[in-house]
Order: sequence, then C-alpha cells, then structure tokens
Amino acid sequence: MSIKRYTRKSVMTDLNSYCHFAKEHDFIEVTQWENGEGWDITIEAEQYPRSFKLTDGEMRALMVLTNIAEAEDDEDNESSIK
Repeated sequence: MSIKRYTRKSVMTDLNSYCHFAKEHDFIEVTQWENGEGWDITIEAEQYPRSFKLTDGEMRALMVLTNIAEAEDDEDNESSIK
C-alpha cells in the first residue's frame, strides 16, 4: 500500500464580517489542490452549505469579473452623488 502525505495551502474565515445573512458559526474555507492547479471552496452556512471546485483559470476569471462589477458599482454610486 502506498500512502502519500502532503500539505495543501488552506485559509478560512468566519462569514459574519462579510455577509449579513451569516449565522454565528458560518465560515468559508479555500484550499489549493495538491497539484496547485485549482481550488476547493467550502462554505459552511446554516442556511445553505455548499462546496465546489474551480481551476486556477476559473478562479482568476471569477475574481476579474467580480472586480469589474464592483468597480462599475463604485462608478455608478459616484455619479449618483454628483
């Protein structure tokens, strides 16, 4: 029998600081794949627990699109203030 032992990069945080729907023990954890080519995302939320996988490219695309959408929201908010 062959047993492999390895350490993966993983970070987690409580969701309370980020989501007003979060309950006391809700959290999110992001863990890099062993081969370094993607991520496991786990969201433990009382309302709707879920997990999914994204390749590095999918994660980058998600981050880019999120940043663009947030920047557009910021621009809309600035123009409505004027």
